[in-house]
Amino acid sequence: MLSLMHVLALGLVPASLLPQSEPQAAPAATPKSAELAVDVDEARTRLGKAVGWLLAEQRPDGAWGSGAIDSVQFTSFSVETYYVFQYAANSLAFLALCAVDATEERDRAATKALKWLLDSRLPKRGNDWDVDCTWAALYGFQAMVTASNDPRFQTEELWERVNQRGADLYALLEHNQEPLGGWGYYEGPVVSNRPTWSTSFATSCVIPALVRARGMGWKIDSAVIERAVRYVERCRTPAGAYMYDLRPIPRFGGESIDDVKGSLGRIQVANWALRRAGVASVTDERLREGLESFFEHHKFLDVARMRPIPHEAYYANAAYFYMFAHCYAAQAINELPEPERAAWHRRLRAHLAKIQWADGSSLDFPNMSCMQTAGTAFSILAFQAGIPGSKASL
Repeated sequence: MLSLMHVLALGLVPASLLPQSEPQAAPAATPKSAELAVDVDEARTRLGKAVGWLLAEQRPDGAWGSGAIDSVQFTSFSVETYYVFQYAANSLAFLALCAVDATEERDRAATKALKWLLDSRLPKRGNDWDVDCTWAALYGFQAMVTASNDPRFQTEELWERVNQRGADLYALLEHNQEPLGGWGYYEGPVVSNRPTWSTSFATSCVIPALVRARGMGWKIDSAVIERAVRYVERCRTPAGAYMYDLRPIPRFGGESIDDVKGSLGRIQVANWALRRAGVASVTDERLREGLESFFEHHKFLDVARMRPIPHEAYYANAAYFYMFAHCYAAQAINELPEPERAAWHRRLRAHLAKIQWADGSSLDFPNMSCMQTAGTAFSILAFQAGIPGSKASL
């Protein structure tokens, strides 16, 4: 092809003597996400399919997935990691079941899931560098906060156990909060009893639950919340992105992960978390700007989804950002004035619907079984947030 172009450029062969192709119709314009919108009725249908998958896949003991290695990608991780990933994913599944409309079958499944979370041992740090137990603490704590507020679980059998497990998971969070104020899942530059590295998105996801728990009268140190909020605030760049992890100078230039295009999911969860924590600078306009960036640059999440190597896509996007990003975009939308929300949710649901599998589940990172549980739970939380009159469980 290049040789042919060179010949044409030099004028050695008249274009009229070259084979002529049939005229082609102009390609149809690619519809914008708003034109692919999924209405509330279809959202309810898809939500029901996703919940149906959770119900069908739940084991008799109340759990989903496996606490053992089931992917060659994680052979170098601590043995504990496989269990804590399962605990975190099961916590998300429980949160998803708590968010949807109650039925007898769903109530049974949620109760079984909660009992598994209560009966299972507390997560532990895996080794000197593997601190993935943080994921179990982040989402397990949220599960206990939600369970404590749900009348279905305020029984003599469960009430004290829920509150005690919540206190135990909070203690793990408090212990693993790194000196700068955030939570991470790997060790940082110094190996120590208290980890020394954290990320903006892991920190953000638990802040609203900490605020709720303090309001419920749980023994939550306000300084823990203040440090976490300050950490996330410091991660924000002038462009409106949130750095992956707090550093003196953001990564910049080229396809940096700290560019807005590499921060599409972090923007949503961080704005939502800071808004819930009462940070005045997170105005409606900031929320809108973050959501507009999300939809404008959504293709970078699309191209990353299902890639098996983390951070290999443009702007270092990883496949597992996809479901997380959409879940928290839905939460950020619900921080806006109510008349605005429906239009935003219609745009968001289109990107959830297009990747939902026929069995109702959703997946963004093709490795361990827990990712399908977590991905489906994230989709349920996102779909449910856009149903009029829905209740929040995050």
